[in-house]
Amino acid sequence: MSDLKNGPPKVIAIANQKGGVGKTTTAINLATALAAIGKQVVVLDLDPQGNASTGLGVGRAARRATSYDVLVSERAMEDALIDTAVPGLSIIPSDADLSGAELELSNAPRRSYRLRHAIDRFRRALSARQAQCDYVLIDCPPSLNLLTVNAMTAADSVLVPLQCEFFALEGLSQLMRTIELVRANLNKDLQIQGVVLTMYDKRNNLSGQVAADVREHFGDKVYDTMIPRNVRVSEAPSFGKPVLLYDMACTGAQAYISLAKEVVRQERSTPEAVSA
Repeated sequence: MSDLKNGPPKVIAIANQKGGVGKTTTAINLATALAAIGKQVVVLDLDPQGNASTGLGVGRAARRATSYDVLVSERAMEDALIDTAVPGLSIIPSDADLSGAELELSNAPRRSYRLRHAIDRFRRALSARQAQCDYVLIDCPPSLNLLTVNAMTAADSVLVPLQCEFFALEGLSQLMRTIELVRANLNKDLQIQGVVLTMYDKRNNLSGQVAADVREHFGDKVYDTMIPRNVRVSEAPSFGKPVLLYDMACTGAQAYISLAKEVVRQERSTPEAVSA
């Protein structure tokens, strides 16, 4: 891994305000794939819907401390960690309480920095214990609200899942403006980690055309790996499993392994992720 200014783990916010683009699916399965290739990974579920928590097999009753407690009550991240069925992968779960965080923090000082401070404390705790954590992946809500701003303020970089459909680029300019605003006002070191194309269907000419348009627009910021439209990927969350545990051999699982390897290579080859 590259040497980060604040030391490991590398913190990646997975964000797109457009729903249904495979954001949570990417968070769950990229994290699992990174763990499968030997990395220590934490998923931080910052979506009040809690789908990443459910998708990694963490039931509602098991969520005794959540990202709400970390953000609003300033609970230590390590107190909220839950081990998953995947060796090397833990999660800080979410629940519906998080939906009130924006209102509760409306008058709090430095409210956009709450998660950044929590991650800074987590880094210090890891260092004190000489514990390893290579990546924290933040699953952002499908909106550009205070939760997403907190994630971007805390993150080293942003990974953008982009669905291969007709309106793929519509609204993406708003996300990029938000990233620029966060960089200008809250986190000057924030980078674009990359854009990953999701729900790609090679039988569909439109998917190919959208992929070509996105690559023309974003150039080498777009990962070579594309996540195919795959029924096994869609089925896996209903069983509380990432697709790599549900069906390791399917094309979707293999694509996420490929994406994880590409992310790791990217860290090794450049001192920082790609700028916007």
